[in-house]
Amino acid sequence: MPLILVVEDEVSLREALAYNLERQEYTVEAVGDGMAALEAARRLHPDLILLDLMLPKLDGVEVCRILRQEMSIPILMLTARDDEIDRVIGLEIGADDYITKPFSMRELLARVKAHLRRERLIRTETGAAQDTGVKEVLEFDNLVLDLTRREARLDHAPLPLTPKEFELLLFLARHRGQALTRELLLQRVWGWEFSGGTRTVDVHIRWLRERIEADPANPKRIITVRGSGYRFEG
Repeated sequence: MPLILVVEDEVSLREALAYNLERQEYTVEAVGDGMAALEAARRLHPDLILLDLMLPKLDGVEVCRILRQEMSIPILMLTARDDEIDRVIGLEIGADDYITKPFSMRELLARVKAHLRRERLIRTETGAAQDTGVKEVLEFDNLVLDLTRREARLDHAPLPLTPKEFELLLFLARHRGQALTRELLLQRVWGWEFSGGTRTVDVHIRWLRERIEADPANPKRIITVRGSGYRFEG
């Protein structure tokens, strides 16, 4: 039974989230501030975190930044403002998705279900590869993508990629030489349930370039296709 950590300082909303998630047969731990969120996440290792942006003691952005360095579980941010800056910041520091208040409980539950399903598929694929002894690796000179370990390495050193950065790089690499539109990348990496715009893709491409390009301002690996999207050259 999946364990979900709810981090929300508004008591009524926190209780409503916990109640509705438990009705879906999830196990729920609910806390009301950023410091408690860090403690609970480290102690419980939940399957998914619902994280409010505005929190006492430590805000949601900082909580997300810290947890993303320690674990790769899905993080869905809750924000009271429909502000692109808030959304981009949240996604840049490693959140997998966001939902703006007020939101319908049905939509939130659908997002939770979709992310848990996606994470389960990833674990199943990884576990199957490990069980069969198959090691799937993509190599592009000094850049290596190890699918079994879900790890990228540059010059033999592991790259600190978020889960979404790794998935985006992997999708690009598997379609080497193909021009891929922003819309396609958004659908295939973030999923149909994701309501963010294509700006999300641009942000993550910029971050990937900073990780894997010798000169991010003049990229040789991830090329911009004018008026369309991006192309991975390896």
